[in-house]
Amino acid sequence: MTSYIEKISAVNTTGENYDIALIIRADFHEKGIHFFTPSDLSQQVAYMSHPAKKIIEPHVHNPVPRQVHYTQEVLIIRKGVLRCDFYDKNKNYIGSKNLYAGDVILLISGGHGFQVIEDIEMIEIKQGPYAGEQDKTRFTGITPDEIIYLNGDEN
Repeated sequence: MTSYIEKISAVNTTGENYDIALIIRADFHEKGIHFFTPSDLSQQVAYMSHPAKKIIEPHVHNPVPRQVHYTQEVLIIRKGVLRCDFYDKNKNYIGSKNLYAGDVILLISGGHGFQVIEDIEMIEIKQGPYAGEQDKTRFTGITPDEIIYLNGDEN
């Protein structure tokens, strides 16, 4: 039986095991949200699967005491279609783009929100340690009639 999650470990000079790498094989599938990394790791990796029309509320990330001051995220879209709504640092809506299976996006600053257009599976990677609700400020996003697709992207 093939493992869909593989850890690569080593032994330090005191005989303790430590992780070198985490491999998530393309065949991994589970419903819901699954974090593969402990909450105190400086980079967080999660797998997500949501039904169509699920709304992930827009939010901005706040400074949290750690070497990285703002959380950055990487999304790897494995299946489905996800609309990403972009907001500036002041929570002003800029526009939207659809992401499709195989797309990868790095969210560097400002705010963002999502609407699942077709059932989605995606990988999210971001800095840790996890700070809970201190890590972000949620705000009210756009309504469906306010969507503006950037560069001619279609819904």
